[in-house]
Amino acid sequence: MLATKAFPAAHEDLIHDIEYDFHGRRMATCSSDHTVKVWDCDENDQWQCTASWKAHNGSVWRVTWAHPEFGQVIATCSFDRTAAIWEELIGDQAKDGKTQWVRKTSLVDSRTSVTDVKFGPRHLGLQLATCSADCIVRIYEAQNVLNLSQWSLQYEIQCGITCSCLSWNPSLSRLHPMMIAVGSDDPSPATGGKVHIYEYSENSRKWKRVEIIPVSTEPVHDLAFAPNLGRLYHTLAVASKDLSIFSIKPLGKESLGSGGISKFEMHRVAEFSDHESQVWRLSWNVLGTVLSSSGDDGRVRLWKANYAGKWKCIQVINGNGQKISTTKDSKIVTVTSSNNQTQRIYQVHPV
Repeated sequence: MLATKAFPAAHEDLIHDIEYDFHGRRMATCSSDHTVKVWDCDENDQWQCTASWKAHNGSVWRVTWAHPEFGQVIATCSFDRTAAIWEELIGDQAKDGKTQWVRKTSLVDSRTSVTDVKFGPRHLGLQLATCSADCIVRIYEAQNVLNLSQWSLQYEIQCGITCSCLSWNPSLSRLHPMMIAVGSDDPSPATGGKVHIYEYSENSRKWKRVEIIPVSTEPVHDLAFAPNLGRLYHTLAVASKDLSIFSIKPLGKESLGSGGISKFEMHRVAEFSDHESQVWRLSWNVLGTVLSSSGDDGRVRLWKANYAGKWKCIQVINGNGQKISTTKDSKIVTVTSSNNQTQRIYQVHPV
């Protein structure tokens, strides 16, 4: 069964990003109209805009939620060369149901457009990674989680390529060091692989590049590590001209290279051109078993691997909410599609 809900987005320009909070009951959107909006799902499962404000002096590219144990906190990044941290004022609610969000700080180290921003996994504390067109990934940490106006720049990773997107590896295993994947939208073939993978070395206390995915040479618009619930390998999805899925398997401590950096066995386990256009956004379900993708074809596609590890499309949804195809092994997953007029929420249930 496919349940579709549509409601006016109220943005005055293109929506670049839509992000759910940890519980899936709140949603944040950002747009070229310089604004951010927060939406809440009420007891009747209706989405209401509870906050809207001008967040930046340029297009807002991305929005991300912190884990709720740190409060109601989001981060945004923009063409205006800044990233910003926002916190909701609890209890400060107007009569019309609107809530108040305040800017706690602005991160102004970038000299060019800040293209992506992501909070780190909860077990790492309150960390935030940004990437910019100046080829640098910056990692910040809140000095005191009770005072979000104080953030310190912990690391700068010189990537050597224009950065368009990033993804933290959410693995909770102590056997897996911190890992970040960075994508580039540099159109030049001379730059080689457009996906770089970095790992934190406890020995040198630095981030070091451990892999470049050489087969990914087209500009990358988005990438996402799958949640890892006990698997011995990592799964990374890459959105480019096509959709690619990679398996990244650590080879163990006995294969550590110089400086204690891990070695990996990497395979592209799936590649799809079904969108027949640029793929722009990716999102995993909470188990890391179902991947959603959206592209310039105006469709959202759901992907899942079978028992043999072969990936296939299990659902196609038009931008108007119409279901095109489905299979009986689909799982509950929520994905989003947007344009400058409406947002649509799709929920796919087993049949």
